Amino acid sequence: MSLLDLSSDQLLTTTRSVRKRLDFSRPIEPEILQECLEIALQAPTGSNMQSWHFVVVDDAQKKAALAELYRRSYKDYRQATAATSGTAFAKNPERGRVQERVGNSADYLAEHMHEVPVMLIPCFRGRTENLPSGIQASIWGSILPAAWSFMLAARARGLGSSWTTLHLTYEKEAADILDIPYNKITQAALLPVAYTLGTDFKPAPREPLSKILHWNQW
Repeated sequence: MSLLDLSSDQLLTTTRSVRKRLDFSRPIEPEILQECLEIALQAPTGSNMQSWHFVVVDDAQKKAALAELYRRSYKDYRQATAATSGTAFAKNPERGRVQERVGNSADYLAEHMHEVPVMLIPCFRGRTENLPSGIQASIWGSILPAAWSFMLAARARGLGSSWTTLHLTYEKEAADILDIPYNKITQAALLPVAYTLGTDFKPAPREPLSKILHWNQW
């Protein structure tokens, strides 16, 4: 499959969390997913442990069950944030409008999660509960680069995805749906994956670098 004509900088700055522009009607070829995952395996990994696993879900019933867990968690999340959503960016109206659009697209994804062609669940061996923070950082610092590499490779091939974690509120139930050995394997996220409706994504608005950059001291 030919890749999109993107420079490395363009790829890095236009790989978005895609929600409303996911094409639910177009299936994804298994070989394309495998290409992206082969690239993901080249990501850095703490102590070269390579403790990652990836669960690809395209079975309609299992997707529906996972989507229901996601919606249950999302409903609680939206209710919890509704009280502060109107005041969080009162001094920055433009940022508030951006957040409103993000919220609308998140609502859309929650409503349609079961329709995505593929769900990808990055996992890693072991559980992080009660581990020292340094060890946890090493573990998460292995699965996150691999998942991001997958998302970049997917973008280069005309696919979109979105990093979501809300289903982890019900991680044990999700493990039961997918026969994941919960006591031995930790789920890190749930990525809905689909071809995108158009490929013309742009860099997102961000706070100026000057607001968050610190040289030598805070």
